[in-house]
Amino acid sequence: MVKRMKIGIQGIKGSFHHIAAEHYFGKNIDLVECDTFGQMPNLLKEKKVDMLVMAIENSIAGAILPNYALIDACELNICGESYLPIRHNLMALKGQKIAEIREVHSHPMALLQCQKFLKTLPHIKIVEDIDTACVAKKIKEEKIKGVAAIASTLASKLYELEILASDIQTININATRFFILNTSLNYTPEQADKASVKFIANNEPGSLAEVLGILSRYDLNLSKIQSLPIINTPWKYAFFVDFSFNNPTNYKEAIEEIKEKGVRLKILGLYIKSKS
Repeated sequence: MVKRMKIGIQGIKGSFHHIAAEHYFGKNIDLVECDTFGQMPNLLKEKKVDMLVMAIENSIAGAILPNYALIDACELNICGESYLPIRHNLMALKGQKIAEIREVHSHPMALLQCQKFLKTLPHIKIVEDIDTACVAKKIKEEKIKGVAAIASTLASKLYELEILASDIQTININATRFFILNTSLNYTPEQADKASVKFIANNEPGSLAEVLGILSRYDLNLSKIQSLPIINTPWKYAFFVDFSFNNPTNYKEAIEEIKEKGVRLKILGLYIKSKS
């Protein structure tokens, strides 16, 4: 009998993290739910889960900066990635009409991604909550009238809510990137084709450009660069970079050359890039 993997997610069943976990691992998994991202690293450290699935950026709302800091501070390792199309729906108890809705509750990111639609409903109060699916579940369990959730189609099915408006995201091409996380490097450069690293450039003119030049010279394809302030060091930044590569030797030589320049560099993960 194949052991079912335990996967930690932010949110509950019906959340987009739930969908992303099944998209990456398949349905033969057990979910361990967290209210916040900050609760997730301890699940790995206490061996309560095998892996974590954590949202890192959205094509509309941008990067989730606290999660970069969390991955770094908690020594989490990126061992995979997954891109999930995000389709938002307005849902409420069966029989409710949009005209009867007084409030719309959802996760702040979901509300941000549906701003254009929500502006067409000026009579409705917008309320932030911890998770898209949690709102749907609460509406069902407490039989709350006059309140709608923004959540996934799966949430509407699990919690028996009626979809009042579908595909309400501002931009139809809306996707979220998720990192798959553990606490150890799973791949060698020979097995992987993508890397995520963090570095702090020297406090000298052109130091950032020099690092990026090394990546380019070794034919490493930069796909993401994100700066984050360094706590207690005003106006100094760490850079989180994703790049893909075809030649493991090029990868290793580029990393070595960057380190030789005195740049503080940390490998956050080696993994196989998503084909989504």
